[in-house]
Amino acid sequence: MSDRKKEPKIYGTNIDFNAYNLRPAGSYLDDLKRLKDELTVTLTGFGSTVKPEEKKREEKAPKKDAGKVAGPEELKSSMDEAKRAADELLREMEETSSAALSPSAPKTEAEKSPEKPDLDKLLEELDGLVGLEEIKKNVRSLINLAKVRKLREEHGLPTPAMSLHLVFMGNPGTGKTTVARLIAKLYYAIGVLSKGQLVEVDRSGLVAGFVGQTAIKTDEAIKKAIGGVLFIDEAYSLAANTGENDFGREAIETVLKGMEDNRNDLVVIVAGYQDLMERFISSNPGLESRFNRYFVFDDYNGEELYRIFLSMCEKNKYTLTVEAQEYAKKLFGDLYEGRGPNFGNARDVRNIFENVVGIHADRVAADTQIDERDLTAVLREDIEKAAEM
Repeated sequence: MSDRKKEPKIYGTNIDFNAYNLRPAGSYLDDLKRLKDELTVTLTGFGSTVKPEEKKREEKAPKKDAGKVAGPEELKSSMDEAKRAADELLREMEETSSAALSPSAPKTEAEKSPEKPDLDKLLEELDGLVGLEEIKKNVRSLINLAKVRKLREEHGLPTPAMSLHLVFMGNPGTGKTTVARLIAKLYYAIGVLSKGQLVEVDRSGLVAGFVGQTAIKTDEAIKKAIGGVLFIDEAYSLAANTGENDFGREAIETVLKGMEDNRNDLVVIVAGYQDLMERFISSNPGLESRFNRYFVFDDYNGEELYRIFLSMCEKNKYTLTVEAQEYAKKLFGDLYEGRGPNFGNARDVRNIFENVVGIHADRVAADTQIDERDLTAVLREDIEKAAEM
């Protein structure tokens, strides 16, 4: 195994108004007070500009018909009435604002924060993943470090600089996205992140085809990820110089700026093939300084591939016969031993499982008398046919 966003203003209770594009009720009260002050200033200035001779002419003048422009006295009267209404509304708001903003006041749906996930349950989910033993150990160590760092901050103790950004290196289908999603929730559970969502993008989600658009597109992805994790798959493609109109490096610079501007509430995880990711990180000094934790995801072996297949079957209420189990064990063992550069790990397992489901459906649908066992039982021949597809 191998930093400050401005904190949201708190009014009486722990509500992140920025997260819901709202303003606290107190700010609306401030707006109303400013309106009252403006009315007072306008009235004072307006009254001082009405000269005595103009006032006399106005009194002698015949009454104006409806629809004509009001004179100075009518305007001043209307503004006085508006000021009185503002005073009355202010009094009503001030009487209720303290209760509305108190910690015990009921919250609106927009003010309610999503319930934090249970840390122990998330760790159990992590432990339940097939294989990835070294990754599990590294994630637990990272969470412990982040948790203690957060506690030290709360107790006013010094906290050494620490990067929570990660590099995931490994072949496709090795669980990188699954682990990234769990890390986002774990960071949220211990208070490191404010929301815990995972926003997954690749080059196409960051890079645009015209000058000036890449920074905008990348910034939009960053804004969606604030409070959680921005997961950039195949991140090495951003540094691949494909010509003079390649804007990948602009996306990298925008991501680096976003990491700095939101260092207290944004984590970035970059992922891809091991050798390509090593070159990617070393291609930019800004990347090297921010990413110093590397998680290596090894290929699943034959036994682990078989267990992944079984978990898919169990989750979807399919049961393998004894002959089907024996054949599946051999199939996935051979798949691992004969793997090539395009080996898909769990993705290959999912493809086989989906093929099995289709073949099973064709077989069962042709039977005129089927029971529950027929609907759930997977035969050896189902897996054999699926492996040949």
